Amino acid sequence: MRPADPDHDGPRGTDEVLVRLTDDMLADGVADIRWLLHDAVLTGARHVVVDVREVEQLSSPAVASLLSAHRACRARGGSVVVRGANRRTLDLLHRTGLWRVLDLEGSRDRSA
Repeated sequence: MRPADPDHDGPRGTDEVLVRLTDDMLADGVADIRWLLHDAVLTGARHVVVDVREVEQLSSPAVASLLSAHRACRARGGSVVVRGANRRTLDLLHRTGLWRVLDLEGSRDRSA
């Protein structure tokens, strides 16, 4: 698995791509996230793993970006996996019903 980043470390056409999100990335809106996910899909990945361990709370536009990437991956027989979601993110995914759409991996409760 290779990280999706602007420098394109690793070979093109990899079946699975890892995208790490941080609160800093979300602070300025979701344009950067949309581009990272778009880039991951353009590499030909069928599975996009989105690591959200460093994110306190996903915004609705960020979740919409995940859903858009999911549609592209699903068309290829793949999926989007959300890795390391905290309680807030899990609650959001459950409220919206997206926990049934996106795959969840290694979720944990970080609330105190």
